[in-house]
Amino acid sequence: MRFRSQFLPSNSTSALLIALFVICLQGCHQTHSGLSPDDTGGTVRPYDGELEKDDGQWLRATKDYANTRFSSLDQVNQGNVGQLRAAFTFSTGVDHGQEAAPIVANGTMYIATPWPNVLYALDLTRPGAPLKWKYEPNPSPAAKGEACCDWVTRGAAYDSAKIFFNTLDGYTIALDANTGKLLWRVHLADITKGETITMAPLVVKNHVLIGDSGGEFGVRGWLAALETSSGKLAWKAFNTGPDKDVLIGSRFKPFYVSDQGLDLGVKSWPPDAWKVGGGTVWGFLAYDPILNLVYYGTANPGPWNHEVRPGDNKWTSGMFARDPDTGEAVWFYQMSPHDLFDWDGVNEDILLDLPINGQTRKVLVRPDRNGFIYVIDRANGQVLSATPFVHSTTTTGVDLKTGRLQRVSDKTPHTGQVIRDICPMAPGAKDWQPSSFSPRTGLVYIPHENMCMDEEGTEANYIAGTPYVGASVQYYPGPGGDMGELLAWDPIHAKPVWSIKDKYPIWSGTLTTAGDLVFFGTMDGWFKAADAKTGRILWQFKLDSGIIGQPISYRGPDSKQYIAILSGIGGWPGSIVSAKLDTRDGTAANGWGKALPNIRNEVTAGGTLYVFSLP
Repeated sequence: MRFRSQFLPSNSTSALLIALFVICLQGCHQTHSGLSPDDTGGTVRPYDGELEKDDGQWLRATKDYANTRFSSLDQVNQGNVGQLRAAFTFSTGVDHGQEAAPIVANGTMYIATPWPNVLYALDLTRPGAPLKWKYEPNPSPAAKGEACCDWVTRGAAYDSAKIFFNTLDGYTIALDANTGKLLWRVHLADITKGETITMAPLVVKNHVLIGDSGGEFGVRGWLAALETSSGKLAWKAFNTGPDKDVLIGSRFKPFYVSDQGLDLGVKSWPPDAWKVGGGTVWGFLAYDPILNLVYYGTANPGPWNHEVRPGDNKWTSGMFARDPDTGEAVWFYQMSPHDLFDWDGVNEDILLDLPINGQTRKVLVRPDRNGFIYVIDRANGQVLSATPFVHSTTTTGVDLKTGRLQRVSDKTPHTGQVIRDICPMAPGAKDWQPSSFSPRTGLVYIPHENMCMDEEGTEANYIAGTPYVGASVQYYPGPGGDMGELLAWDPIHAKPVWSIKDKYPIWSGTLTTAGDLVFFGTMDGWFKAADAKTGRILWQFKLDSGIIGQPISYRGPDSKQYIAILSGIGGWPGSIVSAKLDTRDGTAANGWGKALPNIRNEVTAGGTLYVFSLP
């Protein structure tokens, strides 16, 4: 494979060349708005809390239970990142959206592919990391037709010499991590109803946690816990329906009145609508071992057309805190009651201990699809702050007394009527692509989009296994014209510190390292490293396809630091390329045709692992 790289020269090169390089970067449809370390007003400062111990491996998609995606390795740093070179590559053989995070444990790297959901194990102890083994689950081809937004998976998880992963047709599988031998295989999701599984599992103590996808097919959302030793179902909590199904009991104490009451998962819906009400779980989970609570978000209610489902539509577009041992709900908060715009609540929660009004609080930081960055007390669900981070025409704020989102009534969609200039759009101010946190700067690094849409409500009829949407949408750039942004955010002072703009939505996750770097990718195939304090791009490398995956960093058996990323455009917007859709139809890929008319001329489909290191 031929590589093309473009990176900053060494420190001995003249400052003039560096300046010219930065200007060139900005001229290539990327702009940077940042603050130097001296003019941040004290917003760049080390984190006072403690993070999970880092042994140099990457055992779960989110790196740690707190979802920081921070690597304590610092061999690659601001001074030498320009010397990064490709150490090895590996083809997945699947030209669809590569959203998974590679998993690294005990000298082996595990790669989970989109359908057909092959799991590869690469031997990192040998030159070039040759294939150690592979497992082919042979999922049903019918699952491809039930996936709303490409055939993706978001990764695997390693625990106690086992590797766990999911298949698109609804199975969770446990393998012997050393040999690839099948230990157990459990069927959880029913593709005949439109259920699939795309999320990365999370192992908490002796349970592996899995949720379903398929809100656009009117499925019923749930989170399940399987015993890691046998695959036996320990508990299953639905996100709509009566309290007994939702595992709501005496321990359930939501902070806000609107989330309190009996059987709200039924009463906040029209009769029986909760049975096809969505609320799936396909994003990332977090876990606090001190409070012994697992946190996760619930997706949009079904259908998108809100006029057929009056009420708050509990427990969708919100987040639960549950006891991972029993599944019991402890609290819930609904970011977008009676969701109007497909604002799934599945985005990541970053667990931090932050000084708030002079008192250290155990909080979670959530950049939500509805355009607000929430800081929430993770012990009780109280919203401490909710700050807008994008241009919005649809909301004016969050009432901290009631927790309610304040809406602009003129932007409410209606059947048969086109409502224009809805910002943010249905994929939100930020979709699933995960943020990261650096304890060295105290900042959260948020990859997201700057986009709006026009929406027309349409008739919605439920037929099992078919789309249940009831809306026609078209997306386009927001103010300024750039559709993507990487934002460095100060969660204590609730304000931005710097940003990097891009012509396409930034759909990759971010990675931060102790070398004061933040890594991310672009949809047109550039893998980049920026100064975590200022946002200055220090290195970039052109990959063979667009990047929508999750970068990681690990220590190899040779004690060197490596940076890894999967390339392969796809997912919701990138399916225009991976599925070869015609963008003359502005609604292609459920709205992306209008926004990305030329992307097929700029990037090709692919599926390649890239691993970088210093010479």
